[in-house]
Amino acid sequence: MQRSVPTAVAAPGGAPPPQGTGADSGGAGGRPPRRPVRLSGHTLLGLLPLLVAAALWVYALPRIPFREIGDYGLLDRFPAPYYAALALLTCGFLVALRRAGTAPPWPAAYTVAMLVALKAPPAVLYDSVRYAWASKHDAVITRLLAEGTVHPHAELSGGMSAYDQWPGFFSLDAALVRAFGVESAASFVNWAPVALGLLTLPVLLLIYRTFTDDWRLVWTAVWIFQLANWVGQDYLSPQGFAYLLFLTVFAVVVRHFVRPGSAGRLRDRTLLDPAAASVPPPTTVRQRAVCVLILVPLIATINASHQLTPVMLCATLFALCLTRRYRNIGLLVVTGLIMLAWDLTMGRVLFLDTLATLKDSAGDLLSNSRAGYAGEPTGPGPELVGTANILMVLALAALAGTAVLLRRRLVRSALPLLLAAAAPVPMFAVNDYGGEMLFRVYLFGLPGTAFFAAAALVPAAGARGRAARLGRRAAAVALPVALAALLAGFLPSYYGKEGMHYAPPAELALTERAYDRAPDGALILATTGSFPGAYHRYDHYERWFFTEQEVPENLKMLADPAGYLSAGIPAGRPAYVILTPTQEKAVIGEGYLPPGGFAKLRADLKRSPLFRVVEENEHGLVLAYRPTTPE
Repeated sequence: MQRSVPTAVAAPGGAPPPQGTGADSGGAGGRPPRRPVRLSGHTLLGLLPLLVAAALWVYALPRIPFREIGDYGLLDRFPAPYYAALALLTCGFLVALRRAGTAPPWPAAYTVAMLVALKAPPAVLYDSVRYAWASKHDAVITRLLAEGTVHPHAELSGGMSAYDQWPGFFSLDAALVRAFGVESAASFVNWAPVALGLLTLPVLLLIYRTFTDDWRLVWTAVWIFQLANWVGQDYLSPQGFAYLLFLTVFAVVVRHFVRPGSAGRLRDRTLLDPAAASVPPPTTVRQRAVCVLILVPLIATINASHQLTPVMLCATLFALCLTRRYRNIGLLVVTGLIMLAWDLTMGRVLFLDTLATLKDSAGDLLSNSRAGYAGEPTGPGPELVGTANILMVLALAALAGTAVLLRRRLVRSALPLLLAAAAPVPMFAVNDYGGEMLFRVYLFGLPGTAFFAAAALVPAAGARGRAARLGRRAAAVALPVALAALLAGFLPSYYGKEGMHYAPPAELALTERAYDRAPDGALILATTGSFPGAYHRYDHYERWFFTEQEVPENLKMLADPAGYLSAGIPAGRPAYVILTPTQEKAVIGEGYLPPGGFAKLRADLKRSPLFRVVEENEHGLVLAYRPTTPE
C-alpha cells in the first residue's frame, strides 16, 4: 500500500496557492507575528540581583588599591561596592534556592558568580604572580620547558628534586604554555583558582546528587564547600590539580561501584530521610573491573603529580570498604600498587627519606596536627586570619555534627560521605607534612563535611509533624546567618595576608637580577622562601632561608646577624643576601621574627664589613658576602 503524501492545493490555472493569505498566515511575507519578549516575575527575581551584583563588582574592581596593601591584606582595600556585590549574590542565591528543584540553573548561576567574584580579582588586577609558591611552580615549569625532560635522581638544593620526581602536573602546564603560545605559565597562573573552582563544581554535583534528590541540599553543600575552602590549595599547584582528580575518582566510585545485594534496607524509602536519593544501581564484577581500568589513568596521574594525594585516596577507599555497599578490595589494591610502584621508582629518593623520618613523627599527634608556623602569627591581618580559620572549622564541625545527630536516616544513606570526611584524620598519627597536615586533613575531609553542614541548614522538604515545622522555621533564620558567617570567615582567611602574596614587578625584577648576577654554584641567602622569584633558576644555586627554623635560634641570630650568617657560609663559596619587603611581611606575620626584627637584621647586615651593598632601592636590598674586612 502506497503512503499518501500531503500536497498543497493548486490555485486556479495551476498556479501555486498564494502565500500569506491563509488563516494561519502571519502577515506580509508569511512570517509569524513577533511577540514581545516578556520576563516572568520569577525570571526577573533571579536575574536582577545577578545583574546588579555584576555591575557593583565591575565598578569596584578598578577601585581596589592592591599596590597599597596594609595590615589587613585586601580586607580594608576592597571598596564598599565589592562587599555589596557579595552580599547581593548571597541574597540572590537564597532566593534562587527556594526554586532549586524546578529552576536549577539559577543556583548554578549564583554559585559560579560567587566563585568569580571571590577569586578573580587578583587574576584581573595583579601585574605579577600572586603567591610565592605559585611563582616557585612557574620556575619549575620554565626549567622543564628549557630542558625538555626531568632528572628525578639529580640532587637539588632545598628539596627541589621532588618536583622532578613528581612531574605530572608540571608537564601538563608546560604543554599548556606551548599550546597557548605564551612565554611562561605566569601569563595564566593567577587564573588557576577560578579554573579549578569551575572544574570542581560539576564533580561535586555528581557526588552530592548520589546521596540526595533535594537540589536545595545539593546547591547549599556546593556553596558551603566553596566558602569553606579557604586553605589556599587552589592555586597553580600539584595539590590543586590532584585534588580535582581525587574528587573525580571518588565520584565514579560512589556512583558506579555499588555491590549487588548490598543496599538492602537502603532501598526502602520508608526507612530513609525524605531528601535521600536512591542507592545507585549495582554493578557486576565485570562492570567494576572495566571501571577500574578507566580509573587507572586518573590514579596514575594523581601519583605522577603529588605525594600526599595518593595516600589520601587510599585512606578514603579503605574507609569506603568499611561499608558492604562499597567493599571493593580490588580497586583499593590497584590504587595502592600504583602508588607503591611510583614511590619505589620515580619518587624513590624522597620516599625513602620520608620513611626514615617516620620513627620521629609517627604517633606524635600534637606535633603533627600543629599549623606550620615557627611562632605565633603577628600583626592585625595574620592574627585575624588565625581566628577566622579556627572559627570556620568550629562552625563547620558544629553544623555537620548537628546533622549527624538529628538526621540519622540521612546519615544511613550518606554514610560513605561521612566516612570520606573522617578518612584523612588518621594521617595526624603519621607525619606533619612540613606543618601542612592540619590543612590537608581539613581539605580532604571538606566535601563530606560541607554536605552534612548543609543538611543541618536545609530541612527535609517532605518531613511532617511539629518537629519538622520547628526545624523549617529555625532553618529560615539559620541558613542565611550561616552563609553570611561563612562568607565573613572566608574573606580574611583568603585575603587577610595578601601583603605576603603580592609583590610589585619591580621587586621580582630586583630578585632576578640578584640571581643572574651570581655565578653558578653560589649560595643565595634570604630570610624565607616566601617571596616571588625565590626559586629563579633554582638548579644553578643553593639557597639558605635562614629564619625558617625555631624562634629561639632566630633570636640568637638577631644578636649578631653578620656573624651568624658568615659562620654558615662555606669557605670559598660566593654568597649573596636578598632582602625584600615581601620577606619582611612574611617573617613578621608568620612569627619567624619579632616585630622590628627584620629592620634590625637589614640594618646590621648593611653596616657589617662582612657584606657590601650590591643594589638597594625601595623594592629590596642585595648584599654580597666578603669574608675579609677592609683595612
